[in-house]
Amino acid sequence: MMIKKTILFLAVLLSILSCATNPFTGKSTMAFVSNDQLFPAAFAQYNQVLSENKVVTGTKDAEMITRVGQRIAIAAERWLNANGYQGYLDDYKWEYKLIESEQVNAWCMPGGKIAFYTGILPIAQNETGVAAIMGHEVAHALANHGQQRMSAAYIQQGLAVAGNVALSDDQQALDIFNQSYGVASNVAGMLPFSRSHETEADKIGLYLMAVAGYNPDEASELWKRMKANSGGQAPPEFLSTHPSNDSRIQNLQALSPKAKEEAKKFGITSFRPIN
Repeated sequence: MMIKKTILFLAVLLSILSCATNPFTGKSTMAFVSNDQLFPAAFAQYNQVLSENKVVTGTKDAEMITRVGQRIAIAAERWLNANGYQGYLDDYKWEYKLIESEQVNAWCMPGGKIAFYTGILPIAQNETGVAAIMGHEVAHALANHGQQRMSAAYIQQGLAVAGNVALSDDQQALDIFNQSYGVASNVAGMLPFSRSHETEADKIGLYLMAVAGYNPDEASELWKRMKANSGGQAPPEFLSTHPSNDSRIQNLQALSPKAKEEAKKFGITSFRPIN
């Protein structure tokens, strides 16, 4: 009886599974939460972050963040329009803010709300480095990675419930399941899922920065600086949400010629000086 209930639960879960197509990869991706729900929540959270931190305005660095962000957004729209995705960005509300903080961080929320922290600027080192970071972060939003992570978390939670229902008559088996499921589902499921998103964002971001007129060769140089800043301290790749620095550097170096070829399709045959 419990097994039947478990099967029914999974059937219901699969029946409500909705998918969206990633325009940059052509893959069908999980989309339990629609952008109509996700974007307003992201915008509200962004405004809260801004209200709780010091936003830098009127400086050369702040102007650079806005300038690079606008160029990346235009590049994204050009690429999407050229590939048959007109209107994909209609609900995006682009915003670019520089926040005073020692954090080495930057992010783009679903819907195009972007934050850079001043702590990452010395590692970016130049405007092209900022473009590499901006392209990567914007790529996460454009590929709906936040939406996919939320959907994957729902599945992870649903399977945990299903396991508990199926094993409810066997306390020993239930205890073993609950002790091992979290670790196993993370190491074998959620972490590889997250690493795949980072690799996708690296590729998409590289293309975006190239179409925006920034030399994609600088992306691997940026990650060399990121590696140096970390002091070599990182968990093994299989236990991390991100690929190792060395993997990223090698991947970016291999992808850079392809990004340049992509940029040529948009008339970009030379890049802005790295300064």
